[in-house]
Amino acid sequence: MDVKILPLGPIQTNAFLLTKEGHAVLVDAPMGAHQVVKDILASDGLTLDALLLTHAHWDHTTDAYLFQRDRVPLYGHQADRDLFENPQIMSSFGLPGVPMEPVQIDVWLEDGEVVEFLGEKVEVRHVPGHCPGNILFYIDRHASCFSGDVIFAGGIGRYDLPGGDFSQLEQSIQTRVYTLPEDTEIFPGHGPVTSVRDERRRNPYVRPLD
Repeated sequence: MDVKILPLGPIQTNAFLLTKEGHAVLVDAPMGAHQVVKDILASDGLTLDALLLTHAHWDHTTDAYLFQRDRVPLYGHQADRDLFENPQIMSSFGLPGVPMEPVQIDVWLEDGEVVEFLGEKVEVRHVPGHCPGNILFYIDRHASCFSGDVIFAGGIGRYDLPGGDFSQLEQSIQTRVYTLPEDTEIFPGHGPVTSVRDERRRNPYVRPLD
């Protein structure tokens, strides 16, 4: 499985295009993702099977409606339903000129659920605290975790936005991120790739429980 990292949009939100044997899955859809991914699909002869949304904040979902128009199924967590369907709730935290189009999630994912994409088993972990519906996608066979905005390299997601809560975020990181195998690579919603090992040892905001 190949992972293409695509920092896009006005605040350089990471989208991740996972590809394998002629098929692709996209994690998050920041502004500009639709055209960039469309070009990659055409040049590499790929079919996009799904769009996995880590959460419903505008910088991760701006282009989701364009993929939905293309009949790509959207996956997300029920706790962010209001934000997916009524993105204007967050308009005061957006930027001028960035569209906020609603989307309908096709498949609601639950904590602990294991789904299959690209022939790989993908575990869903609910990690609220940055927002109610943040989920991460963990692929054990590739020691990879796509975490949205729960944790960054040396940082954590904001918890001062509507629905955010530091104690909940801390618990999510300690019990749902730090409990992954230490060699797991973390592909966060912003910034460089990190690892569970590095964050357990060096993240100054949340310390492990053990």
